[in-house]
Amino acid sequence: MVYRVIGLMSGSSLDGLDIVFTELEESGGKWSYEIKAADCYAYNKQWTEKLQSATKQNAFDYLLLHAEYGRYIGHKVNEFIETNNLYHRVQLVSSHGHTTFHAPQKGMTAQLGDGAAIAAVTGLNTVSDLRALDVALGGQGAPIVPMGEKLLWDDVDYFLNLGGIANLSCNKKNAFIAFDICPANRVLNMLAQQTGKAFDEDGTIAKTGTINTILLDALNSLSYYALTFPKSLDNSFGTETVFPLIQSFRLSNADSLRTYTAHIVQQLIHAINQILPVSQNSKLLVTGGGAFNIFLTDEMKKALASFRIDIIIPGDNLVKYKEALIMALLGVLRWREENTVLSSVTGAKRNSIGGAVWIGQEA
Repeated sequence: MVYRVIGLMSGSSLDGLDIVFTELEESGGKWSYEIKAADCYAYNKQWTEKLQSATKQNAFDYLLLHAEYGRYIGHKVNEFIETNNLYHRVQLVSSHGHTTFHAPQKGMTAQLGDGAAIAAVTGLNTVSDLRALDVALGGQGAPIVPMGEKLLWDDVDYFLNLGGIANLSCNKKNAFIAFDICPANRVLNMLAQQTGKAFDEDGTIAKTGTINTILLDALNSLSYYALTFPKSLDNSFGTETVFPLIQSFRLSNADSLRTYTAHIVQQLIHAINQILPVSQNSKLLVTGGGAFNIFLTDEMKKALASFRIDIIIPGDNLVKYKEALIMALLGVLRWREENTVLSSVTGAKRNSIGGAVWIGQEA
């Protein structure tokens, strides 16, 4: 069976809305994919500010933004369809939305982007709210990409996503394990923006800096890192805990970036140590915007050499759009009423079929 689906992802790094049109095929329980078209619609200044300040809105204004952002997504989907001449080819839209509040310990997670608005604007059947049921079942609601990793790349041992938050997945024999490691691009970008740059391209600024061991020790001592998995991070951990801590040391921008790069690498090693052993000569697939940070990935390669773990950085389309691709697959699984979330990853009571379905097509 072949499904032609648009997957949507807005990450915590706030770089834009990722859109993928993919053909997903299931045959004999095996899944394969082909990315037919993909793009990232960068947020303008107004939308960046709206998404950044969403958690500070009162309830009424937040819900207005939820509906407005859903319409925005719908119009971007229509633009994508027109640009790529996909008329009458898209069967389903699956949207992750933009995470704002995430408090699984209190039974709540929230993603902006009303699925009903997306369905109404596009006229296409839409799946949204992919995390909510897992949280209701006592899970972290994150990460949810491991189901897609398990079905699409069963020959890979580890998956590292270097987005606004870095998260690690491990394909163990009896269970799939995944959790958030630490803030990544969101903090690196905030530091780079103090120099007038959107991000530290290739890690060139960080490469010129010096590690401040006192700051590094303070970062590594934050209480989140002592928790065992399953665990997940809210965006505010990076913006309201990590970034102010770095700023309090009043270092040069280069030294701050160099020290935080070292922190990401050390937390990756700490995370891998928690879940070893898998196998010798393992493969680690690295995706997300941080995969283009040459200095960061080079430092990771050095650190992982003793573990006999080879870093694989795939083609640009998969690096950029892996999460949007997996959102498309999760939407299909929801449509088929099959599990979308693994309880071994999130700590929920059971696996679950997550997602709200909105029928955008006329009867």
